[in-house]
Amino acid sequence: MLKHLRQMAELTALLAALGAGAAQAQTAVALAGILGNKALLVVNGGAPRGVAAGESHSGVKVLSVGKEEAVVEIDGARRPLRLGEAPVSVGSRTSARRVVLLADGRGHFINSGMINGSRMQYMVDTGASTVAIGRPDADRMGLQYTRGQPVQMNTANGVAQGWRIKLDSVRIGDVEVYGIEAVVTPQGMPYVLLGNSVLSEFQMTRTNDQMVLEKRN
Repeated sequence: MLKHLRQMAELTALLAALGAGAAQAQTAVALAGILGNKALLVVNGGAPRGVAAGESHSGVKVLSVGKEEAVVEIDGARRPLRLGEAPVSVGSRTSARRVVLLADGRGHFINSGMINGSRMQYMVDTGASTVAIGRPDADRMGLQYTRGQPVQMNTANGVAQGWRIKLDSVRIGDVEVYGIEAVVTPQGMPYVLLGNSVLSEFQMTRTNDQMVLEKRN
């Protein structure tokens, strides 16, 4: 409970700071906690409000509430929210240009996004030259990596074959970029690594445990 309250305070402060610069067409919403059968929502930097499934708050309708996540609907768009994740902006997607990420306890920036319309868990890796996807994740997302360019990769078991491919789209928060180079590794990985082939599409600013990705023109 104390952990969730700390997360609520952090998310409330973050949303308040973002509120002044947010586009009016968007609604920024975060899940600050779970109180029984209610999701504790922070909408556009406002005060946290407990909202049960079927109820609405500031235009955000809660569809379901789980142990650590909730599903909400805004203007017909359904979005999953998870405890501790950065606020999600929902609304006019064409104007979305900024993503705000919060570091975990180890200093890693981990969150969920989409590749070619399929959901994935990613970790920002500024030391990687390209997006790297483990073969099991590539199979799950239906990527046709065997049609890509074969490449030799060093693994714990020696040299193995990977594949260089181009992704149709990568979506982080409400920002989507297209035609991103990636490699599929022969071994599985706990996360998709977001390397510089996608990070170069953004202006990146880091302050303490907060990273802001601003899409370049």
